[in-house]
Amino acid sequence: MKQGMIVLMNGTSSSGKTSISIELMNQKEIPFHYLSIDNFIKEFNNKFLDVAEPTREVDQQSIAQIIFDPLFSVYYSTIKLFSEIGVNVIVDTVIDNDKWFNECLDLFFDQPTLFIGVTCSKEELIRREQTRGDRNIGLAASQFSKVYCIDEYDLEVNTEEMNPIECAEKILSFIKSNKDISAFKKLNKRNVSVS
Repeated sequence: MKQGMIVLMNGTSSSGKTSISIELMNQKEIPFHYLSIDNFIKEFNNKFLDVAEPTREVDQQSIAQIIFDPLFSVYYSTIKLFSEIGVNVIVDTVIDNDKWFNECLDLFFDQPTLFIGVTCSKEELIRREQTRGDRNIGLAASQFSKVYCIDEYDLEVNTEEMNPIECAEKILSFIKSNKDISAFKKLNKRNVSVS
Protein backbone atom coordinates (compact mmCIF):
# COMPACT_ATOMS: atom_id res chain seq x y z
CA MET A 1 0.00 0.00 0.00
CA LYS A 2 1.24 3.48 -0.93
CA GLN A 3 1.92 5.98 1.84
CA GLY A 4 -0.37 8.97 2.04
CA MET A 5 1.06 12.36 1.18
CA ILE A 6 1.68 14.82 4.00
CA VAL A 7 1.01 18.40 2.90
CA LEU A 8 2.81 20.19 5.71
CA MET A 9 1.95 23.89 5.76
CA ASN A 10 4.15 25.99 8.02
CA GLY A 11 3.31 29.60 8.74
CA THR A 12 2.59 31.94 11.60
CA SER A 13 -0.79 32.39 13.15
CA SER A 14 -3.07 34.33 10.75
CA SER A 15 -0.88 33.59 7.71
CA GLY A 16 -3.76 31.84 5.90
CA LYS A 17 -3.06 28.13 6.42
CA THR A 18 -6.59 27.27 7.51
CA SER A 19 -8.20 29.12 4.57
CA ILE A 20 -5.92 27.28 2.14
CA SER A 21 -6.66 23.98 3.89
CA ILE A 22 -10.41 24.54 3.47
CA GLU A 23 -9.93 25.09 -0.27
CA LEU A 24 -7.78 21.94 -0.54
CA MET A 25 -10.48 19.99 1.28
CA ASN A 26 -13.18 21.37 -1.06
CA GLN A 27 -11.49 20.17 -4.25
CA LYS A 28 -12.47 16.72 -5.51
CA GLU A 29 -9.35 15.50 -7.33
CA ILE A 30 -7.23 14.39 -4.37
CA PRO A 31 -8.87 13.31 -1.08
CA PHE A 32 -7.32 14.76 2.09
CA HIS A 33 -7.86 14.50 5.81
CA TYR A 34 -7.27 17.73 7.73
CA LEU A 35 -5.22 17.87 10.95
CA SER A 36 -4.83 21.31 12.52
CA ILE A 37 -2.74 21.82 15.63
CA ASP A 38 -5.35 24.33 16.87
CA ASN A 39 -8.14 21.75 16.59
CA PHE A 40 -5.95 19.03 18.06
CA ILE A 41 -5.21 21.12 21.17
CA LYS A 42 -8.84 22.29 21.43
CA GLU A 43 -10.10 18.68 21.35
CA PHE A 44 -7.59 17.68 24.01
CA ASN A 45 -8.66 20.59 26.23
CA ASN A 46 -12.36 19.78 25.74
CA LYS A 47 -11.97 16.08 26.50
CA PHE A 48 -9.50 16.20 29.36
CA LEU A 49 -8.72 19.58 30.88
CA ASP A 50 -12.23 21.00 30.99
CA VAL A 51 -13.63 18.01 32.87
CA ALA A 52 -11.13 18.12 35.74
CA GLU A 53 -11.87 20.48 38.62
CA PRO A 54 -8.58 22.02 39.77
CA THR A 55 -7.91 21.81 43.48
CA ARG A 56 -5.19 24.46 43.27
CA GLU A 57 -4.31 27.30 40.94
CA VAL A 58 -1.62 26.73 38.32
CA ASP A 59 -0.61 29.40 35.84
CA GLN A 60 -1.08 28.80 32.10
CA GLN A 61 2.67 28.81 31.43
CA SER A 62 3.18 25.89 33.85
CA ILE A 63 0.36 23.96 32.17
CA ALA A 64 1.88 24.67 28.75
CA GLN A 65 5.32 23.43 29.84
CA ILE A 66 3.83 20.19 31.14
CA ILE A 67 1.56 19.36 28.21
CA PHE A 68 2.63 21.09 24.98
CA ASP A 69 5.71 19.05 24.03
CA PRO A 70 4.02 15.67 24.63
CA LEU A 71 0.86 16.87 22.88
CA PHE A 72 2.85 18.01 19.84
CA SER A 73 4.56 14.59 19.80
CA VAL A 74 1.18 12.84 19.71
CA TYR A 75 0.01 15.27 16.99
CA TYR A 76 3.05 14.56 14.81
CA SER A 77 2.78 10.81 15.44
CA THR A 78 -0.89 10.92 14.38
CA ILE A 79 0.12 12.60 11.12
CA LYS A 80 2.71 9.89 10.45
CA LEU A 81 0.13 7.20 11.23
CA PHE A 82 -2.28 8.68 8.68
CA SER A 83 0.46 8.65 6.04
CA GLU A 84 1.43 5.07 6.91
CA ILE A 85 -2.14 3.83 6.47
CA GLY A 86 -2.34 5.53 3.07
CA VAL A 87 -4.34 8.65 3.96
CA ASN A 88 -3.32 12.00 2.45
CA VAL A 89 -3.22 14.57 5.22
CA ILE A 90 -3.13 18.38 5.27
CA VAL A 91 -1.13 19.59 8.25
CA ASP A 92 -1.87 23.12 9.48
CA THR A 93 0.80 23.95 12.05
CA VAL A 94 3.31 26.46 13.37
CA ILE A 95 6.87 25.19 13.70
CA ASP A 96 8.34 27.88 15.90
CA ASN A 97 10.94 26.07 17.95
CA ASP A 98 13.86 23.78 17.18
CA LYS A 99 12.59 20.86 19.26
CA TRP A 100 9.36 20.60 17.23
CA PHE A 101 11.28 21.20 14.01
CA ASN A 102 13.62 18.30 14.80
CA GLU A 103 10.72 16.05 15.76
CA CYS A 104 9.07 16.75 12.39
CA LEU A 105 12.31 15.89 10.62
CA ASP A 106 12.65 12.63 12.56
CA LEU A 107 9.07 11.50 11.95
CA PHE A 108 8.45 12.72 8.40
CA PHE A 109 11.88 12.16 6.84
CA ASP A 110 10.81 8.94 5.13
CA GLN A 111 7.23 10.04 4.44
CA PRO A 112 6.13 11.72 1.21
CA THR A 113 6.11 15.21 2.76
CA LEU A 114 5.35 18.28 0.68
CA PHE A 115 6.75 21.11 2.82
CA ILE A 116 5.00 24.41 2.12
CA GLY A 117 5.86 27.84 3.51
CA VAL A 118 2.73 30.00 3.92
CA THR A 119 3.97 33.59 4.06
CA CYS A 120 2.90 37.20 4.25
CA SER A 121 4.34 40.38 5.73
CA LYS A 122 4.43 41.08 9.45
CA GLU A 123 2.29 44.19 8.88
CA GLU A 124 -0.42 42.15 7.17
CA LEU A 125 -0.34 39.53 9.94
CA ILE A 126 -0.90 42.24 12.54
CA ARG A 127 -3.79 43.66 10.51
CA ARG A 128 -5.38 40.20 10.18
CA GLU A 129 -5.07 39.53 13.90
CA GLN A 130 -6.85 42.77 14.72
CA THR A 131 -9.59 42.02 12.17
CA ARG A 132 -10.10 38.43 13.34
CA GLY A 133 -10.53 39.18 17.00
CA ASP A 134 -9.95 35.54 18.00
CA ARG A 135 -6.16 35.67 18.40
CA ASN A 136 -3.90 37.28 20.95
CA ILE A 137 -2.63 40.48 19.37
CA GLY A 138 1.10 40.09 18.78
CA LEU A 139 1.08 36.29 18.51
CA ALA A 140 1.95 36.24 14.78
CA ALA A 141 4.63 38.92 15.19
CA SER A 142 6.18 36.94 18.06
CA GLN A 143 6.30 33.81 15.85
CA PHE A 144 7.50 35.58 12.70
CA SER A 145 11.30 35.31 12.92
CA LYS A 146 11.18 31.80 14.43
CA VAL A 147 8.81 30.38 11.81
CA TYR A 148 10.35 32.06 8.78
CA CYS A 149 13.97 31.24 9.64
CA ILE A 150 13.33 27.99 7.76
CA ASP A 151 14.48 28.65 4.22
CA GLU A 152 14.04 25.27 2.51
CA TYR A 153 10.56 24.50 1.22
CA ASP A 154 9.26 22.48 -1.68
CA LEU A 155 6.83 25.31 -2.39
CA GLU A 156 5.98 28.74 -0.97
CA VAL A 157 2.69 30.58 -1.23
CA ASN A 158 2.29 34.24 -0.33
CA THR A 159 -1.21 34.95 0.93
CA GLU A 160 -0.89 38.68 0.30
CA GLU A 161 -0.31 38.02 -3.39
CA MET A 162 -2.76 35.13 -3.83
CA ASN A 163 -6.16 34.32 -2.33
CA PRO A 164 -6.77 30.90 -0.68
CA ILE A 165 -8.24 29.39 -3.87
CA GLU A 166 -5.18 30.42 -5.90
CA CYS A 167 -2.84 29.07 -3.21
CA ALA A 168 -4.71 25.74 -3.16
CA GLU A 169 -4.57 25.56 -6.97
CA LYS A 170 -0.81 26.21 -6.90
CA ILE A 171 -0.36 23.41 -4.36
CA LEU A 172 -2.53 20.98 -6.36
CA SER A 173 -0.69 21.86 -9.54
CA PHE A 174 2.61 21.10 -7.84
CA ILE A 175 1.31 17.74 -6.56
CA LYS A 176 -0.05 16.74 -9.99
CA SER A 177 3.23 17.71 -11.68
CA ASN A 178 4.95 14.83 -9.84
CA LYS A 179 7.91 17.10 -9.10
CA ASP A 180 10.31 15.76 -6.52
CA ILE A 181 9.37 16.67 -2.94
CA SER A 182 12.71 16.74 -1.21
CA ALA A 183 12.89 19.71 1.17
CA PHE A 184 12.72 17.48 4.24
CA LYS A 185 15.59 15.37 2.98
CA LYS A 186 17.73 18.52 2.56
CA LEU A 187 17.03 20.02 5.98
CA ASN A 188 19.34 19.39 8.92
CA LYS A 189 18.49 19.10 12.59
CA ARG A 190 18.97 22.18 14.71
CA ASN A 191 20.69 22.50 18.05
CA VAL A 192 18.16 22.73 20.83
CA SER A 193 19.14 25.15 23.57
CA VAL A 194 18.15 24.24 27.11
CA SER A 195 16.71 27.18 29.02
